[in-house]
Order: sequence, then structure tokens, then C-alpha cells
Amino acid sequence: MKAPLIIIGIIIAAAVLIFIFGRTMAGFIMGIRRQTYDEARAWQSERIDLSRFDIPAKQTYKVESFDGYTLNVQLLINPEPSEKYIIISHGYTDNMIGSLKYAGIYLDLGFNVLIYDLRGHGENEPTYCTYTVRERKDLRELIKDTRSRHPDMELLGLHGESLGAATSLAVLYYQPETDFVVSDCAFSDLRMVLEGGLRSKHIPVSLLSFADIFIKMKYKVSFSGMRPIECLKGNKKPILFIHGQNDYLIPPYHSEMMVAATEGYKDLRFIKGAGHAESVFVSPEEYKEYVKEFLDKVYGDR
Repeated sequence: MKAPLIIIGIIIAAAVLIFIFGRTMAGFIMGIRRQTYDEARAWQSERIDLSRFDIPAKQTYKVESFDGYTLNVQLLINPEPSEKYIIISHGYTDNMIGSLKYAGIYLDLGFNVLIYDLRGHGENEPTYCTYTVRERKDLRELIKDTRSRHPDMELLGLHGESLGAATSLAVLYYQPETDFVVSDCAFSDLRMVLEGGLRSKHIPVSLLSFADIFIKMKYKVSFSGMRPIECLKGNKKPILFIHGQNDYLIPPYHSEMMVAATEGYKDLRFIKGAGHAESVFVSPEEYKEYVKEFLDKVYGDR
């Protein structure tokens, strides 16, 4: 009689552990451990000269998204009059200050630069991250708002890093009125990233299925919707993919997969010796040249 009771006890204990793990992991994945502006500015100032962005020619404003959520936005106006614009989306836990490391490239190339805090980041209202599900809708509204504010616009591009890059690709699902995308170390499928992290810690990846159940229950989204690669089906817009060769968080094959998925003009450049989101620091001149070559190739006459 003892054996069946022991087995039942083990089953119950395992079920409780799986329940606790799934709920805890769901909260960890969806939570945002966000940086403050001061933290981001301090980190950036150790790597680039931020003084060039402390200029009077900038506008700070707010944009209301699809569900009433408010996004903090800043527009850096190019000293040389221009009707070319770029929207830069930062990475997970970062904020608009983190986008400044790319802003100088586009200012030098004659663009006005729009930076903003992604949902739940920076000085936006705290909330959870949905890894492009809601973020791509926010970006779609930001694109619409930017178009309406600047009706004489000649060119509008998107540039993103990590989560911001995935969002810049995922928004293509809506076929927004944009001209190109530069994607730096985007994930193609969030679940693949999480599976890689679990394998490195020798944790069964099957446990993610339990986490996904809690994510569906509490946050009303699922891993199945966090797949930017699915948003590239039928895409015709030109995309430049950049990825650090030593990126172990989001390995370069994510970009390789998305290059194969998109139908428009595409280019893929690897930065030697660069880890996750390090490419622009490891080889700044090479990085800038890749962007310039891409834009010359697809919009050399604009």
C-alpha cells in the first residue's frame, strides 16, 4: 500500500514544482528590469561622446498608441535641413538614450533622428514586455504619427537593436509606410532564444511549455506570436541585417533565417569579435559604412 502512496506523492510534488516553475518563469520572461535615463546615459558616455546630442534643435513629445498607452518620444533635428527620417528602437531593458549610439550615424547621413522609449521602458508607464506583440503596434502608431507631423517627408526608415530590431521587423506585418529597415541582432523566434538559454544551464526546454501556459493565462499572449520571422512573409521592403559574430545570446543564425524569409532586397553583414549589441562599438566605422552602402544601393538617388 505504501508504494502507490509514494508514487502519488511524487506525482503531486512534481506537479507542484512544475506549477511553481512555470509561473515563476512566466513572470521572469515578461518582466522588464528597466534602466533609468541616468544609468543609460552613464553607460553610453563611457563609450561615445554624448555632447553632440545636447542640442537645442530637438523636440520632445508624447504619442498615444493603439490602446491609449503613451510613448515618450524625442526628435533630433539635423543641423542641415532634411526630409529624411529614421526611427530608432532600442533593446530590452534599455531606453531612448541607448539609441544615441546609432543616432550619430544617421545625423551624419543627413537624417532627422527619432528616438523613443519602448512600451514599459524608460520613463513610460511600467508594464510587461510582449516581445513584438504589442510593441509592433506601438511602432505602427509612431510611424503614422511621424508621417502626419512631416507630410513632406522623402524617406522614412527604421533601425533597431535586439528587441527593437525584432520590433522593426515585426511591424512589417502591417506593411507600414516605411522605406527600409536596418536590423541589428534581432531574434527570429523568442522561444528559440529561451531554449538556448535553458540548454546552456542544462534545464529541460520542455518546461517552457508550462511557462507559456501561464503567459497565455495572465498576459493574453503566447510564444507563438513572438516570431518576427513570420512577419516577413511577402515583405518587399529592403532590409540590412547586422549581427555580431560572437553573439551568444541571440546567435547570428537568427538573422540568417530572416534573410531567407524576406522577399525584398536584403543584405547581411557580420561584425567580427562583436557580442550581443556590441557591433557598433567594436567596429564603428565599418558599421557606418555598411549602413551607408546599403542606403546608397537602395536609395542612392534620394
